[in-house]
Order: sequence, then structure tokens, then C-alpha cells
Amino acid sequence: MKLEMFFDCSSPWSYLGFERIMPLAESFGLTVEWHPVLVGGIFNAVNPGVEFNLFKEKFPPRKVDYHAKVMQDWADITGIKINFPPAGHPINSVKAMRACLVLQPIGHLIPFARACYQAYFRDELPLSENSVLLDICREVGVDGDWLLGQITQQDAKDALRAKVDEAIARGAFGVPTTFLGGTDMYFGVDSLQLVSARLEQWQATEAVGSSG
Repeated sequence: MKLEMFFDCSSPWSYLGFERIMPLAESFGLTVEWHPVLVGGIFNAVNPGVEFNLFKEKFPPRKVDYHAKVMQDWADITGIKINFPPAGHPINSVKAMRACLVLQPIGHLIPFARACYQAYFRDELPLSENSVLLDICREVGVDGDWLLGQITQQDAKDALRAKVDEAIARGAFGVPTTFLGGTDMYFGVDSLQLVSARLEQWQATEAVGSSG
């Protein structure tokens, strides 16, 4: 079963989805196929004329407070720290997401993305700054000067744009967005419970098929 996730290191909910999907995938013997995107690019394309700032929506105060509570509940359960909103939020994550795409083929996407999430949501560092990205590179054992050069190349720019376009074409409207089997879409952290249930059904069906 193909398991995919679209994510952006500037989204707290994406951080939660990023960390929660990996143990889920491991429990079913699957590997996550990662799709770095810019959530603002997705939002602006599917909601033309609507300002992209998910935490300035015109919700009733009680709903805003509950929204913040649930985020922290998920963070506690997941074992991560989220300071929200971090200083400067929302931030331009284009450099970090291009870097994720560059690092994906050489196996460094997961540690780099995790370090980006931690830098932004735990340490409240400006993820858009080259100095922060260089520190992250040192932390995960990546040549920072090489990476910063790579993300300025047209190939890296085109690759990220293509990922955003793919997400939109497949029906995504935010992050994290998960796909099972290429077409079965799930949005948000809560929906990973549904993903788990579907995988259990798939696993049971596979077991019946193999025994027959």
C-alpha cells in the first residue's frame, strides 16, 4: 500500500502529522513517501481572494482557545514541543522546503525536516534565514554551503512548484495531507486515526487473500 504525506515545515499541524505518521507507517511495514510543499501556495490557489493566515480566521474566541488547546494536547501526546505562534509567524519556508526536496534523494530529508520543525516551533528561530539553515545543516551532517547553493538553482525552484501543483491537482487544500493508494485522501492530524483503520482493513484483506 502506498502511503504519502504532503507537508510544510512552517505549519504546526504539519509538524504533528510528520511525527505521528512515521510510527504508524512502521507498524504496518510501510515507508512514507514525502512531498514537501508550500502550504500558502496551496491555500492561495484553492481559496483565491482569501487571506492566508489560518490563525486570524474569524472564529469565536472560545473556538480559538479550544483550537490552541487541542494543538498542545496533540503535541503532549506526540512528545514534541510547539510554541505557537512562534516569533515572526507565519514565516516564508520556501528555502527549507526546497532544501527538503534536494536532500530527499540522498536520504537526509527526515532529519533535516525534523530539525527545521524544532528550530521554528521549539526554539522560535527564523526558518527563512540562511544562518538558521546553516546551523541546521551542521546539526544533521549536511554541507550547508552546498545546500544553500542548490536551493537557488532553477531545478529546485521548479521541483517545489511542481509539488505544490501536484498537491492542488490531487485535491489538497492544506497540510498535512495524506494519501493511501494514490487517491484516498485524508487531511489533518485527527484523520491519521482513519488512515490507521483503513490500513488495518487492508492488512486483514491481504491476510485473507494470502491464506486463500
